Parts: sequence; structure tokens; C-alpha cells
Amino acid sequence: MAFGMIVKALSGFYYVQNEDGLFQCRGRGNFRKRKIKPLVGDKVEFEAENRTDGYILDVLERKNELIRPPIANVDQALLVFSAKEPEFSTFLLDKFLVHIEANEIEPIIVISKSDLLTDDELASMKVYQKQYEAIGYTVLLTTVDDEAKVNEILSYTAKHITVVAGQSGVGKSSLLNVLKPELAIETNQISSHLGRGKHTTRHVELIPIGNGLIADTPGFSSLDFVDMEVEDLSLYFPEMSSRHSNCKFRGCTHTSEPKCAIREALTQGEIYKHRYQNYLQFLDEIKNQKRRY
Repeated sequence: MAFGMIVKALSGFYYVQNEDGLFQCRGRGNFRKRKIKPLVGDKVEFEAENRTDGYILDVLERKNELIRPPIANVDQALLVFSAKEPEFSTFLLDKFLVHIEANEIEPIIVISKSDLLTDDELASMKVYQKQYEAIGYTVLLTTVDDEAKVNEILSYTAKHITVVAGQSGVGKSSLLNVLKPELAIETNQISSHLGRGKHTTRHVELIPIGNGLIADTPGFSSLDFVDMEVEDLSLYFPEMSSRHSNCKFRGCTHTSEPKCAIREALTQGEIYKHRYQNYLQFLDEIKNQKRRY
């Protein structure tokens, strides 16, 4: 018996890495009955007679897990969004941030393709950058070939498990190719008919880059609020979380209750309007999902 970490999952096999190398394993037969699905990033107990014929015996306790991408024990997330092609979306960014915050993962926002912006568009993007930095997030505005930014990203990812996530076609694979050129990950142009990138990543894999492990992850179609409660949503907006104890009513949803500290901060310009509007939309999504279930 030995211990290791799953670094790749592909076609029913789990590839487990430890100090002795890489072992191809299958999951134990009773995992399905016990509703255990091993994930990339899992620390596992396994046994293997050779490099290609091993079995995972047990999955150790996780500190967190994501559904899309399916990965566990993540320290931080590089959230890659493009400035253009596809258009930058605070709605999508905030949706990612809420899910990342809910899993206690440190987000680093990377806005790519800034070289495609006009001077006016770049000025507008820098306003967004300052807003998110004021909330407390790290925001890197970059082009794919910006060497200084690439080195900065590598400094953030050192000694961590980092997931790279974001909308399809924003340049995630291109970014990984710059961070580690020998990867030569396939990248595709935006489909002009759909206005989104083609799915070029087929599986989740932890790749050693610099002094850390980075997961290249498939594009996504939606992020659902399945396990989130209405009263918890504001906890995942740092600028609301720090204020909600000042609301008059416990369990305040910050929509129409009197003496709400969040709406007061909104009127004072201390909470950005687009963040609050996105919060309201997410609130509706959670309520609608609860009705469905």
C-alpha cells in the first residue's frame, strides 16, 4: 500500500503520482456503491503491482472540491477572462468568484487580450480593474506575450495547486502554453458563428509548471447554485460579507428589508452597482432552483 495524488483522470483511469513515480490505477469496485468518485487533486491510498496495474483503495478527506472543473484540494484559481472576443462580462466573473469564494479558494483574476482594446476601451477596463482591486482581489491585465506578467503569474502559482478556469475562448490554453511552452496545448480560434471558443481541452490534468501544479480544465456551459442557500450568498461577496452583521435583521437578504447596511453602502457608492445587480440575479437563480428541487 502507498499514498499519492491523482494528477490526471482519463477514460476511467486515474494517474497517481508520488515520490516513486506515476501509477495508472482504477477505482475500487465498491466506490460507485459508496458514491465516491475520485477527482484530480485527491490524495489517495493505493496499491500497484506495477506502473500500469494499480487500484485506488481509499480517497482521503478533501479540503474542497469543484464540480466544473471536477477537481479537489485546490489552493487558488486563475480566473481567465478576455477583455474582448468574447466580451468581458462582470456577470460571469462574479459568478465564478462566488463559487470560488464558497469553496475557500483564493482567486487571481487574469484579464487577457488587452492588446485588442482601443484606448477608450482600455481605460474602461482599467476602471473595472481598480474596482475589483478595491474589493481585495488580485487583478492582472495582460496580453499573452507579456513576459513580466507571465513571471508574476508564476510567482503566484509557486507551491500551490492552481486551477485555471474561465469562459471558453478567453485564452486559457494560450496562457498555459506561454507559462510552459513545451506543453503545446491545442488552441482554436473563436467560432464566429457562436461567438465562443471551441472546446479544446478534453480532460482535467495537474501539470507541473514553475514550482507549482496547475490544472488545465475544460470550458464550461454553466455554473449552478445547487448547494447554495439564499442567506449565504452575500457571504461570498467580500464587500457585503464585511457589512451584513450591521443589518438590522438577522437573515437579511439585502433586497427590501429596512435598515439594511448593504443597501446603505450601495447608496453611498461603497458597493459597486454592477456587483449588487449581479447579486440580485444570483439570488433569483438560487430561489428558482430551490423551487425546482
